[in-house]
Amino acid sequence: MTGRNSSNNSVDPVRTKLPAATAVPSVRTSNDVDSNQATAVSISVFFPCYNEQDNVARTVQQTVAILKNLNADFEVIIVNDGSADATGQIADEIASRNSRVKVVHHPTNLGYGAALQSGFRAAAKELVFYTDGDGQFDINEMPRLLPLIKQYDIVSCYRLNRQDSLIRKINGWCWTKLVCLLFGLKVRDIDCAFKLYKTEIFDNIKLSSTGALIDAEILARATRKGYRITQKGVHHYPRTAGEQTGANLKVICRAFKELLKLRSQIRHS
Repeated sequence: MTGRNSSNNSVDPVRTKLPAATAVPSVRTSNDVDSNQATAVSISVFFPCYNEQDNVARTVQQTVAILKNLNADFEVIIVNDGSADATGQIADEIASRNSRVKVVHHPTNLGYGAALQSGFRAAAKELVFYTDGDGQFDINEMPRLLPLIKQYDIVSCYRLNRQDSLIRKINGWCWTKLVCLLFGLKVRDIDCAFKLYKTEIFDNIKLSSTGALIDAEILARATRKGYRITQKGVHHYPRTAGEQTGANLKVICRAFKELLKLRSQIRHS
């Protein structure tokens, strides 16, 4: 992917409201950070993929080059979520040529949340970053997140000038507002697939979502545990290959059902 003109991505600091008995984590948005500051990092980078045969090789190749330039202790994980195309075969070929790349295969399509859970379980480094394997984000923006993780536990990004249809933008805005209302979060873009975590978080929270609720569940459970979140804007690009699968009615209905169940679980935990 080529570089694009940047726009202002700073917002006023905000804080997450939680019950009085719980430590209150800060949720802030940072200014741009020079990627040269990010060095000697231990990081797992993974991509959930479903029918991404036209995107996966390019995405992994670009990621490996960036991590090598950072002199990082890294691994790249491809989570093949039961793809019906050649995604799995391509992923295996990449891994056979590079020992730092490994593949997790789901025999059938288990859902986006299940793919993320597999990626987090497979991560063996101190930090774990994920983005989708569809090429709508520029992995070159990932190093700018690394200095932020020294002060926070999660860097949750939001899309600048989101390159999706109007209906997807409306659905995304409404979903984010609803999740924030139910869980007391102050996050601009719940489902932005460009996030960096301290891996230890996933040793201390138990995830249940296998669908579209997964990002909301992670942030809700993490803030409940007192983990600190900061936010950063990243650029978003049109999909050039493959098909989007997250906006169909079945996925949306399932997410709402899981959302109400999650709220009940967290309130009684």
